[in-house]
Amino acid sequence: MTLHEFIFYIVIPILSLSVLLIMYRFLKGPSIVDRIIALDLIITTGIGFIGGYSILTNRPSFLDVAMILALIAFLGTVAFSYYIQKRNKK
Repeated sequence: MTLHEFIFYIVIPILSLSVLLIMYRFLKGPSIVDRIIALDLIITTGIGFIGGYSILTNRPSFLDVAMILALIAFLGTVAFSYYIQKRNKK
């Protein structure tokens, strides 16, 4: 089994299943914190998809897109945690 077959037949289906489970948590989440964590996980899974696609198509320029998406997700999570912390102090 080559790396391309492994990504195409194992990694992509597992990532797809994880997106379905995360979407369930995003829609069903009892609190806003659960939904934010689910959104962060969806973005992280998207980064996995971009990485796998980059390997399958042999185009490393997609990894730059994944890195920028990871930075945006990190900054969004930090901003949300700052908001929650300020909201709880009031």
